[in-house]
Amino acid sequence: MSISRRLEGRSALVTGGASGIGRASARRLAAEGARVAIGDLDEAGAAAVVQEIEAEGGHAIARRVDVSDEAAFRALIDETVEAFGRLDVLHNNAAALGRVAIGGDDEVEHLAVDVWDRTFAINARSVLIGCKHAIPRMLEQGGGSIVNTSSGAAILGGLSGTAYASSKAAVNCLTQYVAAQYGKRGIRCNAILPGLIMTPAVAVGMTSESVEMILDHHMTPEAGRPEDIAAMVAFLASDEARYVTGQLIRVDGGITSHAPTYADIRRAVAAGR
Repeated sequence: MSISRRLEGRSALVTGGASGIGRASARRLAAEGARVAIGDLDEAGAAAVVQEIEAEGGHAIARRVDVSDEAAFRALIDETVEAFGRLDVLHNNAAALGRVAIGGDDEVEHLAVDVWDRTFAINARSVLIGCKHAIPRMLEQGGGSIVNTSSGAAILGGLSGTAYASSKAAVNCLTQYVAAQYGKRGIRCNAILPGLIMTPAVAVGMTSESVEMILDHHMTPEAGRPEDIAAMVAFLASDEARYVTGQLIRVDGGITSHAPTYADIRRAVAAGR
């Protein structure tokens, strides 16, 4: 596939960029011409992504950061501007994936408050911090694009993942507030709501049976890949999306676009019943 250079001369910051969606997004933004800063708790993993980008002719830097720490995240934004001279794109992607990262994210009556607080600190507070300190930098140059990674779980009820889903719902709301408050000043803000994306976190946190159960409800024949989300990130970062802001964009294989009985009816039709 031929990749355009529509982000030539721009710079981007991707959090949670050491693996999964963040890694794919960092590589895609760099492939389209952007200079990319990668922030992650996994400094070695982020450095490995920098090597991949540089091997393909791109330019990137990696830094260790706890995105829930305001001083550390602000320092990363400042360092990105110092290294590249500007900040055009912020991809708030770092997240704690419920049980995988924190544990105990179950039914409300069994949900520990500290699990709720830590999940919100990583998934929601970090997005506020990123926006808060990136926006002034973007305003200095006349605008920019903020892309937040949310989740399809934020718009549906479920039996587990209460804190995770609620924190992502907060990301959705914040996305629209940023878009409303700064759109006239040149800053666009959108959120992507992924469905089942086959990342390393999925491999660790979900059984093959669980994956198949969820995939059964997708309208697509296969689960999503990190590159599917990265393609949307790059589009939203570019001028081709100049008229797109305040949107909660579902990139989910259609799982949130059908009736709950979809999979059962599809099997019944296939069986001739």
